Amino acid sequence: MIRDITLGQYIPGKSVIHRLDPRVKIALTFAFIVFLFIASNFQGLLLMAALMFAVLIGSGVPLGQYFKSLKAILFIILFAGVLNLFYGTGNVVWRCPFFPVMQITDGGIFNAVFISARIVCLILFSSVLTFTTTPTELTDALERIMKPLEVFHVKVHEIAMMMTIALRFVPTLLEETDTIMSAQKARGADMESGGVMQRIHSLIPILIPLFVSSFRRAYDLAMAMECRCYHGGEGRTKMKQPHMTRLDAGAVVCSAVFCAGVVFCRVLFPASFH
Repeated sequence: MIRDITLGQYIPGKSVIHRLDPRVKIALTFAFIVFLFIASNFQGLLLMAALMFAVLIGSGVPLGQYFKSLKAILFIILFAGVLNLFYGTGNVVWRCPFFPVMQITDGGIFNAVFISARIVCLILFSSVLTFTTTPTELTDALERIMKPLEVFHVKVHEIAMMMTIALRFVPTLLEETDTIMSAQKARGADMESGGVMQRIHSLIPILIPLFVSSFRRAYDLAMAMECRCYHGGEGRTKMKQPHMTRLDAGAVVCSAVFCAGVVFCRVLFPASFH
């Protein structure tokens, strides 16, 4: 399960999505999330899903790598789907004989399918950003996007740096957690049997060394930055200056067409679920 979490990983490549400006990728990711929630029917959701699959294929990253990221949140997807089964109106498909209030309607089934599909699209499209963008590019892009906040004396560079460092060390911490779990199992630790409380208690030998290692890693990183005379973003220059190209303009126009289609579907067609 730990190895299935792919958050923060970068996969090198020279695909169309890799060559896009990081600022454009961040902006389009946020736009996709917004319009994914604006879509209130299956027609709009289908448009966003088509855009998502086009981006996944254009990224050059194996599709199995994307779907691998869904394994870690499969429980959340199933839980959201089952929960929404009982929220809806329409014809009753099933009613609990012991609790007549609990019933499943055709509207509830539409709810469950729609919400589950929305979560899947959200996770898959968000994974493109980290799979095709290096941590350094993310830092520079976030800093440039938030640069207007400097008028309000917000330390933009430091915020972007902290966000990127946190994202960068997620795979490292997950790998270290897997190593500690393997070491504890080799010593005879049983983490898969027993009740809930026993399983929680068995996590203590994992969490303690993980916290100690995390604080030690943070201290080493802080010392390394201090030894290199790092004092924030004031006066710092960039080795690579991002530039907007025709490819970026084409990506924006294509995304705008799909987003306009979602708005059109929302106005023209009634909601597919209630």
